[in-house]
Amino acid sequence: MPESSAWWRNAVVYEVYVRSFADGDGDGVGDLPGITARLDHIADVGADAVWLTPFYRSPMADAGYDVADHRDVDPLFGTLADFDSLLARAHDLGLRVIIDLVPNHTSVRHRWFQEALAARPGSAARARYVFRDGRDGGALPPTDWRSVFGGPAWQRVPDGQWYLHLFAPEQPDLDWSHPEVTAEFHEILRFWLDRGVDGFRFDVAHGMAKDLAEPLRDLGPDQVHHSIVGEGWEGRHPFWDRDDVHTLLRGFREVVDTYTPPRATVAESWAALDRRALYTRPGELHQAFNFDFLKAAWNPAALRATIDRSLALPRATGAAPTWVLSNHDVVRHASRLLLPPGTTPDAWLLSAGTAPSLGPDAVRRRARTAALLLLALPGAVYLYQGEELGLPEVAELPDGVLQDPVRHRSGGARKGRDGCRVPLPWNGEGPSYGFGAGAPWLPQPAAFAALSAEAQRGDPDSTLNLYRRATRLRRAVPADSELEWNEQSDPRVLDFGVGPLRCVVNVSADEVPVQPGRRPLLSSAPLPAAAHVLPPDTAVWYANALGGSAMHAGRM
Repeated sequence: MPESSAWWRNAVVYEVYVRSFADGDGDGVGDLPGITARLDHIADVGADAVWLTPFYRSPMADAGYDVADHRDVDPLFGTLADFDSLLARAHDLGLRVIIDLVPNHTSVRHRWFQEALAARPGSAARARYVFRDGRDGGALPPTDWRSVFGGPAWQRVPDGQWYLHLFAPEQPDLDWSHPEVTAEFHEILRFWLDRGVDGFRFDVAHGMAKDLAEPLRDLGPDQVHHSIVGEGWEGRHPFWDRDDVHTLLRGFREVVDTYTPPRATVAESWAALDRRALYTRPGELHQAFNFDFLKAAWNPAALRATIDRSLALPRATGAAPTWVLSNHDVVRHASRLLLPPGTTPDAWLLSAGTAPSLGPDAVRRRARTAALLLLALPGAVYLYQGEELGLPEVAELPDGVLQDPVRHRSGGARKGRDGCRVPLPWNGEGPSYGFGAGAPWLPQPAAFAALSAEAQRGDPDSTLNLYRRATRLRRAVPADSELEWNEQSDPRVLDFGVGPLRCVVNVSADEVPVQPGRRPLLSSAPLPAAAHVLPPDTAVWYANALGGSAMHAGRM
């Protein structure tokens, strides 16, 4: 594999949600051998790296994000030997491998937590977690803090003490002021780096540091109880985005930097964008996910403002911007971007996708337009498995099959994240459309047959082939190219150049005129043969006449 000192700055990274990518043993759940057998698909899409969600030993209360042993593979997903085989095959294909690290919490089955439960209040074993006495003689939780998944963030144990869990009760939070916690996770990093991984995605990177000084602070009814921290806190929230989290991140970076060739580090941080830039200061992590772009409204003013801020803030710390539209925690963008203003994804999911109902043609068109916008932006792009197939959210999953703890913890107020986690269709046949030999752990809709990788591979106009062409053209854009807006363009479009590439996106319901005489390199939808107009909800790539070297469409 060729080495690059900062390969992550303009990489295309493909997220694999392990449970739902490919099932190698026929038990209905995706696994490491299944992924290994399908890595050529990821390479063919044009990715530079693959990011794997947790595959560690876990009781699976939160689909593997409740880790019982960070140094082993859960038998549901395979073995350490299977991981080594996956890593070797990925490297043979020129793919780097990034793995999830979950440092905010463990599973209740972790040996440390089992020791804590067996020990007395105030013991050394409990000091690795956040145990506290309750209020009102112990009957009430220590604070009013709420879990991200719904309900109180405290769980009582038989001896009367309470422990903190910012997510599910099966995910007790660690106390990162304890030196054993720091030492343990540095050793976990070294374990996987020694096996050859190319980087880490740090789950809940903004949540590890907490203000645990007595008395603990209530937040009150109008304060932030969830993981998306807004403006105004400036590091003062008791458990989200605290200033002292950066000491912990610098410790991670020091470990990673002892390895060559360079490894990548990326933060999952839902802090406000201006605060998120702090996570990529020199000596901290290389990148932080840009959720502002994911959350931006589908209109030219909102998108341009978000793009401008998303470029400026990483530049201030010397980092490259990141771009993401979908992942395993949010409604797939093919559906989400069509929701009218005022309709929340949670409300739409609770209607089983009927309020409003989204037509498949409109979903396909918007998804393809968004793809060309995403892949034209300078910096690193993170794709979520199945978006290259144009997969929509599966909003109609019945209650009886839902497994996400969000559904239960919210008392049914939120349907949860299962709809974006439905297993991938690889072909149009069998009980799982090629996902595996048995029925998949979540049911796939009949519409998935026509969207399968096999069905799209031979169709030159498919969404899969749109992604393949776009990622190949993107390789002609030099790393760290600057974005330049065309200020003379119609206000209904986004029109910008990045090195040799120019991207024009019509984000309106009207046709808009385009400059005549330029031959498109790639478009998200058919273009009129004669008229110099760009149809609604359409993106087109041209060679950029204003800068950069020549760019050619070429043949696939």
